Amino acid sequence: MPYLRRKLGIIFQDFQLFFDRTVAENLFFVMRATGWGDKGKMKRRLSEVLMQVGLDSAAGKMPHQLSGGEQQRIVIARSLINEPLILVADEPTGNLDPDVSEGIFQLFQEINNSGTAVLMATHNHKLLNDHPGRVLKCEKGKVLDSVHDVFSFRSEF
Repeated sequence: MPYLRRKLGIIFQDFQLFFDRTVAENLFFVMRATGWGDKGKMKRRLSEVLMQVGLDSAAGKMPHQLSGGEQQRIVIARSLINEPLILVADEPTGNLDPDVSEGIFQLFQEINNSGTAVLMATHNHKLLNDHPGRVLKCEKGKVLDSVHDVFSFRSEF
């Protein structure tokens, strides 16, 4: 289980941040829980993941001081701490406005291009239509794969 935890990044729909701790303390918690011990390496990695999500100045802030989009990017930073092979995201843009959602999706594309597989559950068909890629769609008890099946999305979002 500890090995799997280090190779899998998880992004929860409802953030799951500790609201009594700063952003840095939230991320250090994950590092300690997955076996990090060297404080210098931990600080460097903290800085790297916060820069990756564009929030390098947020380390000392409390979660309530951040917008919903910023909190979501902190959750993404947390999921990247251990350079996962697979990133699983549950409705990562569900609570965000369209512009922030677009930015999060672009970040996922960058993460994917750097070698991490991104598996995302979403109802945001607009993002899927705007950014073609492999899609698995659950429909009427079957899983359709865009590699083999032709299907479309409702564009109600």
